[in-house]
Amino acid sequence: MPQLPHLSRDTTPTNNFHSLVERIHIPVTSDSPQGLKDAVTQDPWSKSGKYALGWIYFCIILLVFTVLIHLYHWMSDRIRRATFKEVAAKSSTTSSPDDDYEMANMPTNNSTHMFFPRHTPAPAQPEEEEETFLSFGPVNRLIALLRYFFYRPLPVIRTRPIGFLGIRRKVISFPSPGVIFLVSAAFIFVTLYSFVPQPLYFASIRFGSPPLAVRAGMIAVAMMPWIVALSMKANLISLLTGIGHERLNVLHRWGGYICLFLSLLHTIPFYVTPIWDQGGLRVFKNYFQGQTYIYGTGVAALVPLIFLCVHSLPFLRAWMYELFVALHVPVSIVFLGMMFWHCHNYLTSWNYLWATAAIWLTSYFVRLFFLNWTHPWRMSWLIGEEAAVTILPENAVKVTVPTEVRWRPGQYAYLRMPGISVFENHPFTIASLCSDDFPSDYGEQYRDMTFVFRPFGGFTRKVLNAAVDNGPMHTYRAFIDGPYGGMQRELASFDTVILFAGGSGITAIFSHLLDLIKKMRDSKAVTKQVHVVWALKRPETMEWFKEELKICRDFAPPESVHCQFYITAAKRIGPNGFPLPPPSPSRPVSDLVHGKIDKVFQGVASKRNSALIREEAAGDVEKERELRRENEDAISALPAPTFLPPPKKAHTRPNRPERLQIPSNNTAQHNSNNKSFDFGFPSTPTMLQKNLMRFAFLPSANKKTGWHTEYGRPDIPFMLKGFGREFGKRTCVFVCGPPSMRVDVQNCVASMQQKVWGGGECGREEIYLHTENYAI
Repeated sequence: MPQLPHLSRDTTPTNNFHSLVERIHIPVTSDSPQGLKDAVTQDPWSKSGKYALGWIYFCIILLVFTVLIHLYHWMSDRIRRATFKEVAAKSSTTSSPDDDYEMANMPTNNSTHMFFPRHTPAPAQPEEEEETFLSFGPVNRLIALLRYFFYRPLPVIRTRPIGFLGIRRKVISFPSPGVIFLVSAAFIFVTLYSFVPQPLYFASIRFGSPPLAVRAGMIAVAMMPWIVALSMKANLISLLTGIGHERLNVLHRWGGYICLFLSLLHTIPFYVTPIWDQGGLRVFKNYFQGQTYIYGTGVAALVPLIFLCVHSLPFLRAWMYELFVALHVPVSIVFLGMMFWHCHNYLTSWNYLWATAAIWLTSYFVRLFFLNWTHPWRMSWLIGEEAAVTILPENAVKVTVPTEVRWRPGQYAYLRMPGISVFENHPFTIASLCSDDFPSDYGEQYRDMTFVFRPFGGFTRKVLNAAVDNGPMHTYRAFIDGPYGGMQRELASFDTVILFAGGSGITAIFSHLLDLIKKMRDSKAVTKQVHVVWALKRPETMEWFKEELKICRDFAPPESVHCQFYITAAKRIGPNGFPLPPPSPSRPVSDLVHGKIDKVFQGVASKRNSALIREEAAGDVEKERELRRENEDAISALPAPTFLPPPKKAHTRPNRPERLQIPSNNTAQHNSNNKSFDFGFPSTPTMLQKNLMRFAFLPSANKKTGWHTEYGRPDIPFMLKGFGREFGKRTCVFVCGPPSMRVDVQNCVASMQQKVWGGGECGREEIYLHTENYAI
């Protein structure tokens, strides 16, 4: 509410909006009340737009700082890779011996130090990498000091189950210290910026709206463009900082909570000094006629904001995620419309609201280029791609989508399958590598986009049900929105790379690993050592990425990749003492509707293929028949029905009649051929027995090869301490797993920052940590 002068008793309700504007800017004379003089001189309403600009400046400072750090790492990484590639090209001319009597070093088979002397001087050893002009020691130490504090997570809280209330055990994890620092800084800033300037209230409501309410309201309006920008999948902030929108989303949520706090701070002062006292109501009705409730527009804007913040709380969002997705955007549009109505274009309020609408519409327009069905020159135009669903061991699901979309390692995409669920659109990490070395059977321009996930509820459970009902030969239409996100840095820029995965978290790692091995073989990666640590419950899980593991072992440079697998469980035991089969999900009731919808898209695709075949045949009946036969073969080849063999026998003790059986998740005809998995214990091992198994019953594989399996949980602090002795100048630690694993890794990497900012002779420049959300 703007500043309003005191009106005489004979004021009539014939005032129009033009007279209102004149009275807002009424000059102060010697006869004016002292309260009006104070209101105009102390904190005039006409200049309150500066509070909105204060928030803009605060955000720009943070954005510029983040962009500079991103550019520093981006440039230094590119220079390191380019320098290494140049050195590798030069050294290739001296890597081969030029004397018939030279003998290579047996362990490496590629050494310039021979057992017999050369006639010519041996090439000099490559010099240590000097500090580049974009790799400053003080900057590295400052960043390491910040990471020492910000990498340390808050403890994870595990709640106890309450049986009679139906409350299960839950794990509560908190945002990272970096997010807490940013949110706290923003909250402190807006609070001080609202309360420190004086006065907080005028002597009378007749002299204008309370200054505290005006300040809080202007800051809240100025926050809206940033809140919307942080929520968009395609946004300028991600482009400038390299931070994916899935990581910015936590700032979007907390920004909404701060906006609600400011909105309440804007509302409460109007009830502390109500407008119906001291003649204020009469003044209000003279200028704002036709309103049934004097604060109606404010309440209309506040109610949707409260709803948006409440239903965005983590436990409610997880409980009713589908409802959250369906309502969040429509309610946000209503909230923006109510804000236009409430602000009445006072001061600069509409400037920020129009900016919010522009950011929103621009982002949705840009997203059209991320959809696989919006490109007219592609076969997926309006009908999506063809997808296959395969059931993997441990009831995991693999969705393969041959597509012309390109992606980077570690990115994710939103998957919609109308034949399974029309309105559900879920994000999944892309588990496959997009490379010319892995073409799709659909054609040279296609790549197989693969999603691997465990079914829990909702969409993922429906995908499993459809695969069970329809079999592996059935194909579905798939609509892809993406790719998005990904890692800010490239693993190829680090000397040492350590990858931790827990369970299905391995899906975020394998594309990175394959890409890194390819670059190492092509001399495009600085990396010398790669350590992979995968903790999984049962050995059958390794079947998910059997081919990828074989590629890593066969094609990685010698002694460069080391994989350690930790099996943490053996089998599920029921109350009767017998192993439990995998849970069989209930069938969805909407299969018929989804099946008909999928047939519509399949029919359009078939007609489009038929038209292309007729055009290619050009009237030749025999050629058209041959093309149709090839087309049917190509479609039936996706997916090829592959039945995974049972896991190999790791340890057997034939003298013991009792064996520990690990059930397989293959079909019934293959279960009969499954062999037992014997760990040497007659029943499910205890924790003591599991620890003994780690040392007494190791696999036959030689640990010197770098590939071995152990039973039990990995001791992450001990492992990282051992790896740390061989760290290069720059090290990357990548983790994707449950909260407990992330906490252990974060604490260890935070402690290791002392090797960077503490100086010394170790020569460490950077120990970088990248964490992935286990749920994506």
